[in-house]
Amino acid sequence: MATHKLLRNIVIVLAVFTLSPLHANGVFSQSNENEKKMHHSSLPFTEEMASYLYHFAFDCIDKEYPNKPGHVMGDDSYLLPPREMHPAFYGCFDWHSAVHGHWTLTNILMQFPGFEHEDAIITKLQHNITEENIRAEIRFFEDEHNTTFQRTYGWAWFLKLAETLREWSHPAAAEMHKNILPLEQLLADRFIEFLEVLNYPIRVGEHTNTAFGMSFAYDYAVKYHPELALAIESKAREFYLQDRGCPLTWEPGGFDFLSPCLQEASLMLKVLPQEEFEPWLEEFLPGLMDYPEKFLIPAVVPDASDGKLAHLDGLNFSRAWCLFEMGQALQNKQLIDLGTHHFQYSYNKMDADEYAGSHWLASFAVYALIKYGM
Repeated sequence: MATHKLLRNIVIVLAVFTLSPLHANGVFSQSNENEKKMHHSSLPFTEEMASYLYHFAFDCIDKEYPNKPGHVMGDDSYLLPPREMHPAFYGCFDWHSAVHGHWTLTNILMQFPGFEHEDAIITKLQHNITEENIRAEIRFFEDEHNTTFQRTYGWAWFLKLAETLREWSHPAAAEMHKNILPLEQLLADRFIEFLEVLNYPIRVGEHTNTAFGMSFAYDYAVKYHPELALAIESKAREFYLQDRGCPLTWEPGGFDFLSPCLQEASLMLKVLPQEEFEPWLEEFLPGLMDYPEKFLIPAVVPDASDGKLAHLDGLNFSRAWCLFEMGQALQNKQLIDLGTHHFQYSYNKMDADEYAGSHWLASFAVYALIKYGM
């Protein structure tokens, strides 16, 4: 254990003095602002869109039922209502959706200062994100039966929320970040510990996909947690650097809300320098850069009331943000246009009356819009 701690300390020191290309100035050191803003399709994040999207999260972050707890019960004492088990994040059907519902609202307010519903949103956020409520959340994660609860999907979204609260200039944000900081530190440490023992990547199109979790966590870690950033960089290379010929035409699976191939490419875009990423991508997804529409068409949801089938609308949004990331970094108009097509296909079908999707889809839509605008 002493040797392990010493190695960790060495890693932290090295991280302070060693910057990857993304550490320095963003993907591929984004030195050219004009290239960064290369938008060939019209998809601005407008306040009108924010006014439509906000209510999906606003209406559910304190909506306790229906609820899918997803935890392990040790005895009868675990039979508690969601609001007592997770007083900060009990709404939106499940814990991770509650977390990214809070993320959605904070990002809308950060994108649109003076947003017309700002006061009502902040009131709800402050009611949930209190020091006492976060202490209760920590106690749950420290329970012997639930140390892996929400690994790694919920952890990654929580770190996204922490990233936003650190960067949002509203006075309420500093207090909320202070409240969540102990849980932020706990989950960042848990993420490192998990990567240390994980021998193989998880390549599914749902919550446990490791490329997604690592990619989201990396956005936070590269700015605020050097040890986690280095752990993700190392594990990404170990897991994915030798991958070739990802079967993109096999996607999607019927329950997917993530593209295993595109999420992996999104992660490697962030951790590899350009001179490594471009040849890696050509071998990993041969032909994608030239004819992306040959491999990807928007997924169709056959029944929006079925929670698993509704995942496919989320897939269209998550594909969109991956295509935006790669299209902008590689100056590829076709990727950006295809991402826009995916986004618009599902955005035009969002239905607030279908809770199977409405409790979470706005988060994916907002994230795609933010990625388009970066």
